[in-house]
Amino acid sequence: MAAIKRKVFISYYHAEDQWYKEYIETNFQDQIINKSVGMGDIDTDNSTNYIKRLIQQDNISDTSVVIVLIGPNTRKRKHVDWEISAGLMAKVGGVSSLIGVMLPELAQSGENRWYWDDMPARFADNGKTGYAIFYKWDYFINNFSSIVNTAFENKAVLKDKIDNSRIQMTRNLP
Repeated sequence: MAAIKRKVFISYYHAEDQWYKEYIETNFQDQIINKSVGMGDIDTDNSTNYIKRLIQQDNISDTSVVIVLIGPNTRKRKHVDWEISAGLMAKVGGVSSLIGVMLPELAQSGENRWYWDDMPARFADNGKTGYAIFYKWDYFINNFSSIVNTAFENKAVLKDKIDNSRIQMTRNLP
């Protein structure tokens, strides 16, 4: 019997973290249905509302898992915030589970942990409540299938921990 493929959206900062996204797409394509936005898929000259609607309706509306690749500047990107927010909104298939992948370039504290302020704010909100889970890159890629499946299975149980109350970003941060 074939494994169930989860519909996955990968949220990331395109200018800095493209390699990691492509690694996941290439190495785990047999385990996921990729709903992610690629380079140049959406014209950034379009209006903000139109871009949000495209992301929400065309890409995230039927995903079950949102994976956020978190590098040093991911927290500054408005599209990442919109994608996380869209994944947390109630939709036909329910909300998406939320997984953060801490990329090797992201600074850690002395205790081998990460700083909440270095994460996208909406992701950090959900990490603090226990809805979002996060892993180091190496651990994530070595345990990809079990992490994605566990997150999918736990989303219904944890849905009361979702915090999507933050106002969406209107611009990228400097």
